[in-house]
Amino acid sequence: MPPPTPPPGARSVHDVWQRVVTWQPDSQSRWKRYAVAVLITLLAAWLRMALAPAESGGRFITLSLAAALAALYGGFGAGMVSTLLGTVIVNFLLVKPYFSLAFANPVEAFWLNLWHLLTQFVVVGAISLMQWQNHALREATERSRLSNQQLNDTFEHSATGMAHSHLDGRWIRVNQTYCDLIGYTHDEVLRMHFRDFTHPDDLDLDVDFLARTLSGELTHYSFEKRYIHQQGHTVWVQLTLSLIRTAEGVPDYLIAVVQDISPRKMTEMALRTSEMLLRQAQTMAGMATWQADVAKKHFNTLSGSHRLLGLPFAAFSGDELMTLTHPDDRARMQAHWSQAVKGESVYDHEYRVVLNGDVRWFSVQAEFERDAQGRAVRALGVTHDVTERKRAELEIQQLNASLEQRIQARTQALKGAYDELESYSYAVAHDLRSPLRIINGFAQALQEDAPTLEAHARQHLQRILAASKKMGELIDGLLHLSKFARGDMQRQPVNLSAMATRLLEELAHDQPERSVAWSVAPGLQAQADPALMEALLQNLLHNAWKYTANTSQAEIRVYPRELDGTRHFCVSDNGAGFDMARADKLFQPFQRLHMPHEFSGLGIGLATARRIVQRHGGELQAHSFPGEGATFCFTLPPEATVPLRA
Repeated sequence: MPPPTPPPGARSVHDVWQRVVTWQPDSQSRWKRYAVAVLITLLAAWLRMALAPAESGGRFITLSLAAALAALYGGFGAGMVSTLLGTVIVNFLLVKPYFSLAFANPVEAFWLNLWHLLTQFVVVGAISLMQWQNHALREATERSRLSNQQLNDTFEHSATGMAHSHLDGRWIRVNQTYCDLIGYTHDEVLRMHFRDFTHPDDLDLDVDFLARTLSGELTHYSFEKRYIHQQGHTVWVQLTLSLIRTAEGVPDYLIAVVQDISPRKMTEMALRTSEMLLRQAQTMAGMATWQADVAKKHFNTLSGSHRLLGLPFAAFSGDELMTLTHPDDRARMQAHWSQAVKGESVYDHEYRVVLNGDVRWFSVQAEFERDAQGRAVRALGVTHDVTERKRAELEIQQLNASLEQRIQARTQALKGAYDELESYSYAVAHDLRSPLRIINGFAQALQEDAPTLEAHARQHLQRILAASKKMGELIDGLLHLSKFARGDMQRQPVNLSAMATRLLEELAHDQPERSVAWSVAPGLQAQADPALMEALLQNLLHNAWKYTANTSQAEIRVYPRELDGTRHFCVSDNGAGFDMARADKLFQPFQRLHMPHEFSGLGIGLATARRIVQRHGGELQAHSFPGEGATFCFTLPPEATVPLRA
C-alpha cells in the first residue's frame, strides 16, 4: 500500500526543509553570496534598531543570527563577511553618536568583540562543516544508489542467465535471461527448484559439486550441463556457481551464472560428424590430408591419415619428404612447388615415392594461404594414392600399342586380300570375255549357216545369244566396278554444279522426247577426284532420269543440305521410288529393287556410286517411298568440301 499523502501545509514545510538541506552554496557565484550576506546583515541591523532601543543589551545576538543565515546561504566566506560587517555596525552604528565607538571602556570593547568574533568563527565554521558533510553524504548516497542500480541493471539485463539462491536451493532472485533460457515465467521459476528442470543424467554431478562447495572443499565450480526446456527440448548451458560467505565465514547464499552453449554444442556435434565422415571418406578413397608451414618447409598429416598412404611418420621435413620421392621426380616436384608458392601455377601434380622398396604413385593437390603481401604462409592439401590407376593406364597403353600393331597388321592383310580379290575379279572378268565371244560367235554362225533350223531350235539359239549378251553386260559391270575401286585418286577443285548441269543436258539431248524439269543449285564445290565425281553424278543422275520415265511431270533437283553441321550433296527425283524395308540391298552389286521389265539395268550403278563416295571418306544415304520418288545424299570429308560461293 502506498504511503498517505501529507496535507498541503506539511508538504510546503517539507519542501522548504529539503531545499535547505540540499542547498549548495557553491551553486551561486561568490559576489552574489557576499552581496546576499551584506543585505542580510543590514536587514538584521535595521530590525534590531527598529524593534529595541540601541542601548538595550544583546547587541551581538541579532547580527550573529544574520551571520548564521549568511553562512547557510553563502558558505563560510559569506558568513565571515556578515560577521565582520555586523561587528562594525555594533561598534559604530547602533548607538549614537554614530561612527563613534559604542563602548566607553576600550578593554571591555576589545574582549567583547574578540569573543564575538571567536564565537561567530566557530558557528560559521560549524555550519560550513555541516554543509560539507551533508554534501559529501548526499554524494556518497547517490553513488551508492547508482552503484546499486548498475549492479541491478547488470543482473537484470545481462546476456547470461544469473540467479541468487539460498543454500537449500530456494531462489532469492532470478533475471529474465535465466527465465527465457528454460522457457518459464519469472514467477514460475521462483516457485521451482533447480532440480525440476535439470536433466536427470546431469543432476547427480550437479548435486555432488554443490555438496563439495558447501563443505568448503570448493569455492566455486563450473561445468557443462543440460536443462529441460518448458517445451521439452534440451538446452546445453555452461553453469558457474560461487558460494558467498558472511564476514564470519559462514555460507550465506549462492550465485549462479548460466550461459547458453546450445549453438556451440550443435557446432561441435556437426564438426564431429564431419570429421567422422571425412575419415570414412579418406579411408574409402585412400586419401590423406596435410598442412605445411611454407617458411619452415615442415609438413604434417592430419587425423592420422598418413597411415592410409603407408607413410612411416605423421610429420616430415622438406628434406625427409624429398628423400621419399623417386629420384627421377625430385627436380620436377621442386620446380612445381616453387612455382605454386610464388603463385605462378596451381599445385596439382602426380609423383612417385619409394616406400620400403615399392614404387607408389601419389596425386598431390594443394592450396595456399597468403599474407597481406601475397606471400604463401601455409599450404593445405590432399594426397591420393593413384598407383592402381597408373598401373591400369600403363596396361591400357601397352594394350593400345599392341592393339594398334595388330590392327595395322590386320589392315595390311585385309588390304592385301582386298587387292588380290579385286585383281582376281578383274582377271576373271577379263578372261571370261574370250570364251563368251566364242559362244556368241558360234551361235550367230549357226543361226546364219542353218536357216532351215526348226522353230524350237532357233528359240534355243536366241536364248543362247541373249544369255551371252547379258553375260557380257555383267562382265562389263564387274570391270567397271573394279575400275572405280582401284587406282590412285587425284584430288583437285571440282565444280559439281557445272558437272551436274552438263550431264543433265546430255541426258536431255539423248532423249529429246522426254520432258523433265531439272534444276542445279549454283556454287557446289568440292576437293575431289574429277573422274570419280563425274562417274558418281552420272550414276545418280542416270538413275533419277531412268526412274522418272513413267512420271508425267518429272522433276530432278541437285542441291546442298546442312544436317548436324555436315554438308550433304543431294540428288532428288519424283519418280518410282522404292520400299525402304529393302534398302539393305540397294547398294549391293547386281541387286535390283525393280523387275527388269519395269526398268532396265544391271544393279551396278549405286554400288559404284557408294564405292566412289567411300573412297573419298564420305557416306552415301538414300531415302524414298514407293511412288514418291527418291533422294540420294552423299557427304565428303571437311577438307574435301569447299564453302558455297555467294
